[in-house]
Amino acid sequence: MTEAVVSEHREYLRIARAVGHEAAELLCEAQQEIGVIRTKSNERDLVTEWDTHTEELILARLAEFTPGIAVLAEETGKHGDTEAELCWVIDPIDGTVNFAHGIPLFCVCISLEVAGQPVAAVVEAPAMGWTFSASLGGGAHIRVSERELAMQVSQTTELAKSMLASGFPYDRAATSHNFAQWEHFQRKAGACRRFGAASLDLCMVARGWLDGYWETRLSPWDLSAGALIVREAGGCVTGITGDTFSSRSGHAIASNGGIHKEILAELAIVGTPKL
Repeated sequence: MTEAVVSEHREYLRIARAVGHEAAELLCEAQQEIGVIRTKSNERDLVTEWDTHTEELILARLAEFTPGIAVLAEETGKHGDTEAELCWVIDPIDGTVNFAHGIPLFCVCISLEVAGQPVAAVVEAPAMGWTFSASLGGGAHIRVSERELAMQVSQTTELAKSMLASGFPYDRAATSHNFAQWEHFQRKAGACRRFGAASLDLCMVARGWLDGYWETRLSPWDLSAGALIVREAGGCVTGITGDTFSSRSGHAIASNGGIHKEILAELAIVGTPKL
């Protein structure tokens, strides 16, 4: 990768960080009054008026800073040719259920994909004071308490000593779910947690707080930004069966690399969740 390409990725990251910061500030104000809460696909799948307001803000700023680049957005779908070489992938609030209940584990996610792979990404968790970011070839960083720190995944090499995370689909009561895999890893891993925001799970792997993460039945905006941040922190990200990662696939395993093969092996024993 040439220095010019790395520099281009950093410029896109600069834009993503500026837009993400503005969106995060809006959500800080929103915490004082959540407002109207609606449902989408089912009663567990919530959306607030702030999901809409925040997405509108992000779309407007990206159109201003990078006119002509398509956007794939959670609430409003496709804007332009989202199969083009360049495409922004955005989630105005990942962890909307947490947000709607006043739990501070929610975030804004913005990533730029080139040919389907993320090259610049920011995940803003305003209630926690965390900003995670990465650019391809530029490393991964966290900004907290006005300090910018480089991130590195953990060094754990045994699944039995590892902290893992996963999540559950909104329609788990009626269709397929990953309960069997969850129970299996509760027995095999050191511990398992469910925080309710896939992007933050991925960033926690990058930070070294978690050693691994797996989940299926997600959307591109749940995976794109966090996957790049994990990779740039030295971690490994693949599909749920070890195949090449794609945010559009809706599934992923992310780890520090040291336990990746063990996660794949255990999933092969218990069976992978329905994709």
